[in-house]
Amino acid sequence: MKDDHPSIIGRFQAGFRNSPRGFIFFSLLPTLILVLAFTYYPFLRGIVMAFQNYQLFDLTNVRFIGLDNFKNIFNDPKFKHAAVNSAYWVFISLILQFTIGLTVALMLSKRFRGRGIFQGFVFYSWALSGFLIGLIWKWMFNSQIGVINDLLLRTGIIQERIGFLSDPNWAMTSVIIANVWYGIAFFAIMLLAALQSVPSELYEAGSMDGASGARKLFNITMPYIMPTVITTTLLRAIWIFNDPSIIYGLTNGGPAGSTHILSSLMLDKIMYGGDYGAASAIGIVMIGILLLYTIFYLSVTRSAKMGDF
Repeated sequence: MKDDHPSIIGRFQAGFRNSPRGFIFFSLLPTLILVLAFTYYPFLRGIVMAFQNYQLFDLTNVRFIGLDNFKNIFNDPKFKHAAVNSAYWVFISLILQFTIGLTVALMLSKRFRGRGIFQGFVFYSWALSGFLIGLIWKWMFNSQIGVINDLLLRTGIIQERIGFLSDPNWAMTSVIIANVWYGIAFFAIMLLAALQSVPSELYEAGSMDGASGARKLFNITMPYIMPTVITTTLLRAIWIFNDPSIIYGLTNGGPAGSTHILSSLMLDKIMYGGDYGAASAIGIVMIGILLLYTIFYLSVTRSAKMGDF
């Protein structure tokens, strides 16, 4: 006798076809699984490992040790030096990237012959990886065959070759120069898009009032693009703080750890020490720093935007 009742699978399929929410859920399910597997699980696993003795070369002795990893890194002179370097690295890089990027964006906002070609050269660096850029600048800064030393010698600016990457007095400055060159394109792209959205009527009204170019910049252009400036500077600061690729490509943290920042020191703990517990502890500290920075930055910029300052 034929069963007139629909099967469980049939009812499920009918409900799936008739339910928009079910369709949306199952469409997003693969993405959710990937995000959980490759983002949230490693993040939660890293938090657990920060409180464990987790040595790659001693996996039989994995155990919880409380706050010992945090005590060890805070007492480590390398961590303190890397923290200072991180602040210096982010602040100087961000200021110079934004200033030069805004200048380039203002230039590109004007029509001139060959503007498209110039834009291509400016934006091309953003398509390259940070590690590759580090290798390129490593060759340029080479004390023996580097083009920078050669140009400085030919122009008479220096009399003997400088070890840009081997001298601790020059190494940090050298990696910052490479990082500034890399990040200019990001600000140029984002700020150029914002500049092109400023209504021309505002500039025409400013000209009628006799406003100079500087007054138009600070009284019309900057207030109008300020939301973009706030967003881009926040994102770029986070990226600079987190990205060790240029440092690894240029100096690998050397000489003698003088160019390590927190993110490169964290990788160093993993790649050369196999100490996943200490590396995870550094990662947790970095998350805390970025969280505090983001809250402070957004509160200050929001207050300034509302006219409190």
